Amino acid sequence: MNLPNKLTLFRIILIPVFVFFLLIKPDSQVFRIIADLIFAVASLTDLFDGKIARKYNLVTNFGKFMDPLADKLLVCSAMICLIATGQLSAWFVIIIVAREFIISGFRLVAAENNIVIAANIFGKIKTVCQMVMVIILVANFPWKLLQFLGQVAIWASLIMTIVSLVVYIYQNIDVLKEQK
Repeated sequence: MNLPNKLTLFRIILIPVFVFFLLIKPDSQVFRIIADLIFAVASLTDLFDGKIARKYNLVTNFGKFMDPLADKLLVCSAMICLIATGQLSAWFVIIIVAREFIISGFRLVAAENNIVIAANIFGKIKTVCQMVMVIILVANFPWKLLQFLGQVAIWASLIMTIVSLVVYIYQNIDVLKEQK
């Protein structure tokens, strides 16, 4: 097990710890700060595992599969928790989760045809927007500027989710055509 794969597993292990601290006492600023720090560390492992894997030629099939799955689990878990705290609407999270299922379906069909679909820049921007949004919302500071930035991050995440989905489908529509 190489370092990038260990970072991916570490990110997955941090998810229930993050959820615990966010939901055990959602009104406690101390628990929210701890949850935020855990989420931020988990998010940073996403940045580092990919950079390390590419730089040192440590890309593995495990990493190709588990890294995006870990990202989806982390962000979707956080957003579901933010429904429970009343900070996100269910419709918003449903759109985000639906996009992830659609992209995963495309990847499965592509894999059956021995096609690897790389993430595009729009998907990466979407992920960054979502992670920033979660960090701002989990912090839940009563400052007007942060509340405004939280709203901007919510809408940026939604827009980038839709844009990245449309671009992804457009770029990969041939994957759905039957192979003979």
